Amino acid sequence: PSSGKPCSCGEHKVHNCESSFGAATIGEHKPVSYSEIDVRLYNEKELIFPPELALRNDLPLKLYGYGGIIWYRPLKLSALLDLRSLYPNAKLVAGNTEIGIEMNFKNAQYPILISVTHVHELNVLSIKENGLEIGSSVRLSKLQHILLKVITERDIHETSSCRAISEQLKWFAGKQVKNVASVGGNICTASPISDLNPLWMAARAEFKIVDSKGYIRTVCAKDFFLGYRKVDLAQGEILLSIFIPWSRRCEFVKEFKQSHRRED
Repeated sequence: PSSGKPCSCGEHKVHNCESSFGAATIGEHKPVSYSEIDVRLYNEKELIFPPELALRNDLPLKLYGYGGIIWYRPLKLSALLDLRSLYPNAKLVAGNTEIGIEMNFKNAQYPILISVTHVHELNVLSIKENGLEIGSSVRLSKLQHILLKVITERDIHETSSCRAISEQLKWFAGKQVKNVASVGGNICTASPISDLNPLWMAARAEFKIVDSKGYIRTVCAKDFFLGYRKVDLAQGEILLSIFIPWSRRCEFVKEFKQSHRRED
């Protein structure tokens, strides 16, 4: 299928079609051109995602990996907090775009990994009267989508911060990375070259943090970043959500990015 030509099992029908090209239909088949470079006619032949997998219920997982690594995937915040209490030094994983690099190229050792991708409370996106609340596990591509919705529906003076973040996300990594990388993962990595962390501060964002006992505290973005790859998270604490207040009248937020490349 990737070549734009039919498979060999239909060759005899193909010859009939080609010999009478221009007729409306030949039997059940419409005449088509089998150009080497034009495969648009085969778009509808793409395999669909298996419905059995799409309908499958999510389950909590505990997997054993090479070298004694244990991988947990809880579904509820309470279960995640219990695991955090049991394993305070465990590494939380969302898109794995950072931790994978650390393990493969920097020889980092994380015997306990906890995936937060399926925790319902961390995937909340809520449009409120005073701002937008974003769960820390929300994907960057999903954030892009909700920002466009907000920009369309809210008064223009309220969405200055949202527009700046949306514009910056256009040049943030590639689409494949944005489809898996999470908002909270990018924040907690505290990279000095992060595109978004300066914008969270400029937008007066607030971070909700929950500890292993369920207590929640709120920290302003400008106070959350303590230094090079250091953030205001105590052992056992988790970034729960990010809150962006609507911009006020005569308040403007604008993003700029200096880069050697258009993407990445």
